[in-house]
Amino acid sequence: MCGIVGYIGERQAQPILLNCLSHLEYRGYDSCGIAVSDGAVKVYKDAVRVAELKKTMPDFDGSLGIGHTRWATHGEPSRVNAHPHGDCQNEVSVVHNGIINNFLKLKQQLTSEGHTFVSETDSEVIPHLIEKYYAGDLEKAVERALADIEGSYAIIVMGYGENTLIAARKDSPLVIALGDRENYIASDVPAVLDYTSRVIYLEDGDIATVTAGGVSFRNGGKTAKRSEHKVDWSVEEARKGGYEHYMLKEIHEQPRVIRDTLGDWLPNGEPFEDLKKMSEDGTRTLLMLGCGTSYHAALVGKYIAQEMLGLPVRAELASEFNYHGRALPETLAVTLTQSGETADVLMAIKRLKDVGCRVMAITNVNGSSVSRLADHTIITRAGPEISVAATKSFLAQLMVLYWLMMSCARVEPKRQAEMVLQLRHMASRVTQVLDSEAEIAERAGYLAKYNDVFFIGRGINYPVALEGALKLKEISYVHAEGFAAGELKHGPFALLGREKPVIAVLTQDATHQTMLTSIREVKARGSPLMVLASEGDDSADSLADFTITVPRVDPLFSPVVNTVTLQLLAYHIARKRGCPVDFPKNLAKSVTVE
Repeated sequence: MCGIVGYIGERQAQPILLNCLSHLEYRGYDSCGIAVSDGAVKVYKDAVRVAELKKTMPDFDGSLGIGHTRWATHGEPSRVNAHPHGDCQNEVSVVHNGIINNFLKLKQQLTSEGHTFVSETDSEVIPHLIEKYYAGDLEKAVERALADIEGSYAIIVMGYGENTLIAARKDSPLVIALGDRENYIASDVPAVLDYTSRVIYLEDGDIATVTAGGVSFRNGGKTAKRSEHKVDWSVEEARKGGYEHYMLKEIHEQPRVIRDTLGDWLPNGEPFEDLKKMSEDGTRTLLMLGCGTSYHAALVGKYIAQEMLGLPVRAELASEFNYHGRALPETLAVTLTQSGETADVLMAIKRLKDVGCRVMAITNVNGSSVSRLADHTIITRAGPEISVAATKSFLAQLMVLYWLMMSCARVEPKRQAEMVLQLRHMASRVTQVLDSEAEIAERAGYLAKYNDVFFIGRGINYPVALEGALKLKEISYVHAEGFAAGELKHGPFALLGREKPVIAVLTQDATHQTMLTSIREVKARGSPLMVLASEGDDSADSLADFTITVPRVDPLFSPVVNTVTLQLLAYHIARKRGCPVDFPKNLAKSVTVE
């Protein structure tokens, strides 16, 4: 997984490529490089961040170029494994995002034909295949090379003195951004927002020939047409805006995200027709799928749907469903993905549609692959999320799930009116949490010295415990685990002790008393204890070493305020431990490979 960019126009390519790459580092940052052509290809790359590459690289003349930020899948981070990759004669240069499943077979075949490889990557077979097939037409050579490849790819190719860039995609995202007598190619929109907001999303199987004056498309050997889209994200939304880290900025944007996402529905409250029919029927199954943080949103959604719709609901990891899951044709599937390009989710949607299921997608990126595959797509209003750790996109997904289920709720009108009122106040409740950041940061200072932390919750806040643990392990490298509180006695108790603090999410719902029992059991085993409790609930004060008070809300909406609290806690722990908050090691933002 990585970020790739290309530029062709009338300006010098090098500074533009480097600027674009600096906005793509959330997609990969263990190495980077660029290639520029003024008729001859010049490459500079290294296992460093983009800022370091800028300091050390020579000036390259040329108005045509490609660039890459890498998150290693084949071969360790190193100069030789960094992209771009070239052929034997250094006449063609390629940047690649994805995985080539048959690269070993291709590499062996090409080696036997006299090609010499210098890296451990799967990507290097692409320029050698292009070299093999090149006969004066770069587009045709790329098309023949891709026919040999099994796997996923988004690639940009330049070379042989041709004043064009060739772009192609299969199962990995790629956009072309349109300028004035210049054009750009990128794996993600934020890379190009400094220059244009006009984009074209490539479809699977597309091969695009890009010049300074225009773009043409082919798919399956035939000419294709693709529509232009206007990106509604501003440059300011994709920048830090004075915050120390993107993650902190994105946490603080959440009241706005709540208002914007709910603003699409609350004025009219029209139900989604497929879900309404299911609710009225009461027998069909609702399937919710996601990965990582989006899976935790699906788990919360399961509790919401069960309470509001009274339907049987399954929430599953998309990566597991793809190999062991099953759905009947009458199943309605709700799939969640921030990027709209998550490989496991895309595979699950294709499987579901093959058996005749209706699929709804909840995503943050209009025009993404998932939005083109699903029968119905709901776009969240989180705006660009740059930090690798998801925060505001999770809350945006929850807002969609709340209003989606509420629009079809099988509850008394009075209860529904109460829930709508609570939802209208969610942005101000989150603001209250943000206003208590200094207290949360102080608690983080206490926890930052530990290397193991457990999170526990019950009911609708069990997924919150999972998400809290995920945030902490992602950005602070603390070993963190989330548990359903009732499961501690079935094994995890063996790990508790003075060096194993526990964070308990206590909510005043039907689980309150049993949660207090779990808290007492934790305390009896000597673990330091921190409790998240609602305003006015002092039931755990005598047990907890520390308490963090969160705004009192209806228990159904408690995941919102509890999650934001745990986001801030994880952020400040990571900051106090000196970790690179926005770019945690070994992780990338969009998981576009299986």
